[in-house]
Amino acid sequence: MDTLPASRNAALAARDLAVVWHPCTQMRDHESVPMIPIARGEGVWLYDHDGRRYLDAISSWWTNIFGHANPRIGAALKQQLDTLEHVIFAGFTHDAALELAEALVRIAPPGLERVFFADNGSAAVEVALKMSFHYWRNLGRGDKTRFVALTGSYHGETLGALSVSDVALYRETYAPLLLTPILAPSPDAYARAPGESWEAVAERRLGELRAILERHAHEICAVIVEPLVQCAGGMRMYHPRYLAGLRALCDAFEVHFIADEIAVGFGRTGTLFACEQAGVAPDFMCLSKGLTGGFLPLSAVLTSSRVYEAFYAEYGSGKAFLHSHSYTGNPLACRAALATLEIFRSEPVLERNRALAARLAARLAPLADHPHVAEVRQTGMIAAVELVRDKATRTPWPADERRGLRVYLHGLEHGALLRPLGNVVYFMPPYVITEEEIDFMVGVAAAGIERAVAA
Repeated sequence: MDTLPASRNAALAARDLAVVWHPCTQMRDHESVPMIPIARGEGVWLYDHDGRRYLDAISSWWTNIFGHANPRIGAALKQQLDTLEHVIFAGFTHDAALELAEALVRIAPPGLERVFFADNGSAAVEVALKMSFHYWRNLGRGDKTRFVALTGSYHGETLGALSVSDVALYRETYAPLLLTPILAPSPDAYARAPGESWEAVAERRLGELRAILERHAHEICAVIVEPLVQCAGGMRMYHPRYLAGLRALCDAFEVHFIADEIAVGFGRTGTLFACEQAGVAPDFMCLSKGLTGGFLPLSAVLTSSRVYEAFYAEYGSGKAFLHSHSYTGNPLACRAALATLEIFRSEPVLERNRALAARLAARLAPLADHPHVAEVRQTGMIAAVELVRDKATRTPWPADERRGLRVYLHGLEHGALLRPLGNVVYFMPPYVITEEEIDFMVGVAAAGIERAVAA
């Protein structure tokens, strides 16, 4: 691999590695894997201090939906900076948070009429879990203390969010600190039998979920899912029929439906919210990431008036919801979110995304025949290529061979930020990407895959 020149890049990388501990990283890797200092961003591109640029194929952890340094969002933030940077959100309110709550209620699935703000995606999941449990407690159903999650799920890295996640590395490490969820088999279509359709997999898994609810509904607060795409679990995808069936089962067995739309909301799956594709509304919808266009941390949990009213009581009843963050409803973050929603309102974002998704599908199609590709799958502006050692048996590459890391390093050398999930090479680019940039992105990835699967 080409080494970075001895320059400002190298100097900044050395300073960073002397004091910073980066997320989701074995820091020792940086003895051989370069640390890339970024000077600025523009559109889909990130620029380092030596003038090299990298196409951000993953929207900087799935947040940056309208491009780096988006001028409309930036202008809204600059205006907000001159009026109010922050105010306590208990007993006080402000224009930006109020306008944002109203805007979210207008565009959300029907019945989601109350908005609770938090700081990030994991915090939103914590809020939804606590709110569901507390709702049942307020109704005298204190026996409901457990949650159902899907196998392969991921909902964040605070302890509550990890408790309803099923990523083996995390659960093995932190198991003594975590709640134990009831795991329902994922409707992941990758696991389908020969000749079985995505919808048939969903129906089969709904039957298994029904069996779980028949045994445990009395102790279950909620079922939590990532609608349509299990992102951190390997970009595994499933049919909308599962969401429709889940809604019906939750109603029948009196448990809540929590939709974690943190990664898949705001147009990523082809509709504004993934739940729309099943025509359902959850009891709680968690939003973050693209909410602010990638500018600032902010999350929101939307829920129903029915849930809200279970907490609305005299002070002495002890029914108030117990959750707060210092930066709840931060005006700067809310203003960035409003500017993001205004782009959706004023531009044909979803229509444009459909054309971009079609281009992405066309460019990825030839990889389906690759001898080390088990599947190419796509839902809207999310696409994934599953690398395997043996195509016929779908035998994966051993994890310790780190084939995905080879794709990442190839991408850096050739101007693309690709960050595979294990042996899954995926694409979640900003919506401002052009067709020509899609061609470039897939071309770099395809060459990186050839490098990765070489002996």
